[in-house]
Amino acid sequence: MARQIIFRQVERPRSKGDDDSLQWFFSSLGIGEGRDIDQVAQRILITLLEHQISGNGVPVERISRDLDISSSRINHHIRNLVDAGVVYRQKRLIYLRGSSLQSMVQELRKDALRVLDDLEAAAAEIDRSFGIDE
Repeated sequence: MARQIIFRQVERPRSKGDDDSLQWFFSSLGIGEGRDIDQVAQRILITLLEHQISGNGVPVERISRDLDISSSRINHHIRNLVDAGVVYRQKRLIYLRGSSLQSMVQELRKDALRVLDDLEAAAAEIDRSFGIDE
């Protein structure tokens, strides 16, 4: 499975407002960027956070109803969020990866380290094939 993890170094807002902090957080992960001018991906994550207290997953239909957006459009964004590793599907329910944003970032850190460890091992093999030893 291919996963695209995006990390951007974006200047953190000086104000401590929730909206500014969330916008910065999502921008740092590349969520809601590009063609998502209505910030649907961000709104989906906020909806999942609001439902996280119960610990239950949220059906797409509920997210669609809460955001007043078609289920097909919600599903499109959820596929992208799954590919980014920030949410997962289990049967018909959508879950935030981890039990909080903090634990989600911890899981993304583990993913990134696995990718980098694999790249480092491959780089060492390629270097040796060119006669380069460390």
